[in-house]
Amino acid sequence: MQKKFKILLLILILIIILGFVFLFCLKNSFADSEKILEVNFLDIGQGDSILIKTPNNQNILIDGGPDRTVVERLSEELPWWDKTIDLMILTHPHDDHVGGLNDVINHYKVKKILYTGVVHNAPAYINWLNLIKDNNIPLIIISHLQTINLGEDCKLEIIYPFNDLLGKEVDNLNNSSIIAKLVYKNTSFLFTGDAEIEQEQELLKSNIDLLADVLKVCHHGANTSSSENFLKAVNPKIAVIQVGKDNKFNHPSRRVIKRMEKMKIKIFRNDLDGTVRLFSNGDSIY
Repeated sequence: MQKKFKILLLILILIIILGFVFLFCLKNSFADSEKILEVNFLDIGQGDSILIKTPNNQNILIDGGPDRTVVERLSEELPWWDKTIDLMILTHPHDDHVGGLNDVINHYKVKKILYTGVVHNAPAYINWLNLIKDNNIPLIIISHLQTINLGEDCKLEIIYPFNDLLGKEVDNLNNSSIIAKLVYKNTSFLFTGDAEIEQEQELLKSNIDLLADVLKVCHHGANTSSSENFLKAVNPKIAVIQVGKDNKFNHPSRRVIKRMEKMKIKIFRNDLDGTVRLFSNGDSIY
């Protein structure tokens, strides 16, 4: 009787596994007919963390929030068998961006990492650098404008910093943030880290094309960012504010909200909407 039970259990497990494989293949067959870009602004509390799933099945993680909550959110967005982060980007080394990346490295296979190399002595950042070394993860310093090809019709343009920050101390780490523009066919997303008005002004003076359909609002919607001129240059249809509930900084600023409402920008917020998931087929975002 016990032997029959084991056989039935094995058959049941085999059926479940085959079912998962069938669904995965079915999903991929649909994806091939219309490849979709997915951008998930993860609900990780007061901090930033964005998971990009490219049309070519790459996982890109920009920042990791303050703690291990990011691992829980990744498990909600990625299937259990997918434990790979193809590219990790740290915009700047404040705890609310780097803290959770330590747990990501401990739970996922990270293939490559981008950062500026700016100096900061916070324990979470130092621990992150040590984990990268211990796990022999390729680490690339971003020191100039460059484009990362993510396959047909999809690319990630690194548009800031303009200069090498490796080994340098900066007065305001927020203004050392990596800024990147994700382009998929006729749609685009602008990721801004914690850039403040000074960094926004640098970008405006550079004459770089900032136009984007979706804006990750700078510095959690603080009043030290999102100047009117910057918002006009980006001219987004959608803005996402990564912010935690009842945070001590009173983010987002009511002035910034009003500024965007005046421009008729559709606003999403993690504290009100949870994880914000946006999709692009290359022509429209939904």
